[in-house]
Amino acid sequence: MGNDDFSDEHTIVGDPSAIAAQITTAGARENAYVIVIAGPNVGEMYRLPPGEATVGRGSDASILLPDNEISRLHAKIINRGETVIVADNNSTNGTFVNGHQVRFHALQDGDKIQIGTTTILKFSYHDALEEKFQRQMLESALRDGLTGAFNKKYFSERLTGEVAFSQRHGTPVALMLFDIDHFKPVNDTHGHLAGDAVLATFAERVSTMIRREDVFARYGGEEFAVLSRGLDVASARSFAERIRQLIAEYEFGYEDIVIPITVSVGVAATPEVPVDQPNDLVSAADQALYAAKRNGRNRTEIYTVG
Repeated sequence: MGNDDFSDEHTIVGDPSAIAAQITTAGARENAYVIVIAGPNVGEMYRLPPGEATVGRGSDASILLPDNEISRLHAKIINRGETVIVADNNSTNGTFVNGHQVRFHALQDGDKIQIGTTTILKFSYHDALEEKFQRQMLESALRDGLTGAFNKKYFSERLTGEVAFSQRHGTPVALMLFDIDHFKPVNDTHGHLAGDAVLATFAERVSTMIRREDVFARYGGEEFAVLSRGLDVASARSFAERIRQLIAEYEFGYEDIVIPITVSVGVAATPEVPVDQPNDLVSAADQALYAAKRNGRNRTEIYTVG
C-alpha cells in the first residue's frame, strides 16, 4: 500500500477527550516496579508495594526467582515512597547495582539489579498506562497468541527451574503431556478455523482445572504440557485423568458443528524418573504419551523405568 492510498479519504472527526482523560489519569501517579530482564522468569513484572518486598528462590519470597545461584531470601527491596532501597540479605553470591556490589543502595529509575550471577532486574517507575503496555508486551512474549497458554520457550525456562528445585529440596515434580487425538482430521474436515477453535477451547477447559502454581503451556501444534511442582506420580496420574475425562465429556463445537474431542496423556514424575537433565523428564513423559497413543488413545499412561 503506497503512502498516498488514503490521500483522498476524509479525516474522521474524533473525540480526543477520552484518551486525554486516560493519559491524565495514568500520569497522575507512578508506581515502582522491577522487571526481570535476564535469567529465569524473564519478562515478569512486579509492582513494589509500600514497605518491604523480599527477593529470593524460597517459596515465601515476594519476588520468587527460581535460580540455583540465588539465596532463599537473597535481598529486600524497601519502598518508602519517595525512595526505594535494595538491601542484600547476607546472600551467598551477592547483590549488584549497575555492576557494583552493594549492601544497601537507593535505587534510581533505570537501575539494573543483579541478583546472584545470572538474574537481572530493571528498576523503573510506570504510570497505569505504561504498566498496561508493559504487561501486554509481557503477555505477547510469554504466551501463545491463540490459546493463552504459556509458550514453549517459557515452559523450557520453567522446566529447568522446577527440576532444579526438585533436586535441591528432594521433592517431586511431575510433567503431563497432552496430545489431542485425531486432530488432523478436524482441520481436514472442518477447516483450520474449526481446529483453532478446538485448540482455544481445550486450553480454556484445562485452565479451569490446574492449580495457580502449575505451568500450562502449548508445547507443539496440538500438544500441551502441564508442569506441577510437588505432585508424585500417583497424584499426577489422577490429575491427568480428571483432565482427560473433562475433555472427553465436553461438547466441543464450531459454529453449528459438534466436534468430538479426546486427548491422550503421558505422565512422568521424579523420583521415579532419573533426571540428570531437564529434558530427561520430557523424554519420559513423551514415551508415556506414545504408549497412550499406541494403546488406543483417549487414555493416560505413566512412564515406568525399563
